[in-house]
Amino acid sequence: MKIDWDSLGFEARPAPRMFVAEFRNGSWDRGRTVDYGPLALEPAAGILNYGQGLFEGMKAYRTRDGRIVMFRPEANARRLNDGCRRLCMPELEEGFFVESIAALVRESRDYVPPFEKGDLYIRPILFGSGPVLGVNPAPSYTFCVFTSPVGPYFKSGFSGIRVEIKEDFHRAPLAGTGAVKAVGNYATSLLPKRLVKARGRDEVLYLDARQSRYVEEVGSANVFVLKGDAIATPRLRGSILPGVTRDAILRLAESRFGLEAEERDIGFEELFEADELFCTGTAAVITPILSVFHREVEHPIGNAAPGARTTALYRELKGIQLGEKPDGFGWIYEIG
Repeated sequence: MKIDWDSLGFEARPAPRMFVAEFRNGSWDRGRTVDYGPLALEPAAGILNYGQGLFEGMKAYRTRDGRIVMFRPEANARRLNDGCRRLCMPELEEGFFVESIAALVRESRDYVPPFEKGDLYIRPILFGSGPVLGVNPAPSYTFCVFTSPVGPYFKSGFSGIRVEIKEDFHRAPLAGTGAVKAVGNYATSLLPKRLVKARGRDEVLYLDARQSRYVEEVGSANVFVLKGDAIATPRLRGSILPGVTRDAILRLAESRFGLEAEERDIGFEELFEADELFCTGTAAVITPILSVFHREVEHPIGNAAPGARTTALYRELKGIQLGEKPDGFGWIYEIG
């Protein structure tokens, strides 16, 4: 497959190989890399009937000197296992998770974009593949990983996005599955996103399901508010995904920029007074939010352009991921 590295978007262009492992009779097998292609599922599979499945999102990066690295894969392994416990699925040993993905990336190294031309997106999925009729955990499971070269998640890239608060839709309730990457969480976000995109916005900004007052997430990304010398993000209370990038930004903001980092409830009115606003995620990286629509009123954020500190945080994070800035946290996993 010939790839035009200069025109990469965020679409599925799967690399030729994928990794597959099976859980049967109480244990995982060693797994293997196979040609990318369909997976056989019977109609009674747990994932098809009761949505017993989750996924992770990761990336591999090519550095200026040609090395290939991943960013905090152990954190993704831990989050996947948190999800497995919540959905009654068998956990994966952390080393097995990381090493299996690293082996697949090595085999797919020709699909890792050149330095600063994009990234190799890595999609691990784990789901109930065994047959089940009553509402119970499946008897067997499949772990699969595929990869795809990608460009920016939002077409505008770092130029920024506009979001709309939707009070008539909620992403996840307290004590539900919002804190794990359950597949069903994302199916329910499709209609709200379609509605706001038809109105010229880029994404939905969700509020809490109890009061429709406090900020939760922007679609598939965490939210950050910058005001004065403080940076804040919604606290984790069971309905918000504990993003790997979210955690990195909290630590970078304090240790390298001297900002006061807070995890707390954020009323949506605070957004309108923010100096800068952005969202974070593996796919989104750091994406500035230029304005917030609420009840037909547009609220520009700051100068309605990427802010100086948002830009500095983005450059610091990408610098670490691409090997241009010192890690210092043990975040980089070198594949070779």
